[in-house]
Amino acid sequence: MFAFEKLAEQRIQEARRKGEFDNLALEGKPLVFEDDGNVPEDLRLAYKILKNADCLPPEVEIKKEIRRTEELLAAMPETSERYKTIKKLNALVLRYNMLRGGRRVDLDLPEMYEHKLVERFSRETGNAGDR
Repeated sequence: MFAFEKLAEQRIQEARRKGEFDNLALEGKPLVFEDDGNVPEDLRLAYKILKNADCLPPEVEIKKEIRRTEELLAAMPETSERYKTIKKLNALVLRYNMLRGGRRVDLDLPEMYEHKLVERFSRETGNAGDR
């Protein structure tokens, strides 16, 4: 490891002599550190590498897709397409919760059955009144 450190230091000094560190875009500005307090310590390095490679962990990708689907659903009128979108959302939530594995259940995302239940109860109540 010592040889690697020595080589790195030599290259840094050489670049400094050549002026490669002069007039950098962020020169003189404070470093901005990311808040990774919510990421488990054993996953921080892996997540950092994935982020630098412009890759997101599967949980994050699915969560982003869940948010997009929820936004789409909020703007959607009552149609059969809305029902299909709710089914898609439930599948995404299930996939997300499965990926989380043995982690705390109270952090799982709830599935979107509320709309379906309200619709069914509304129909049953309306039908009961017609009898």
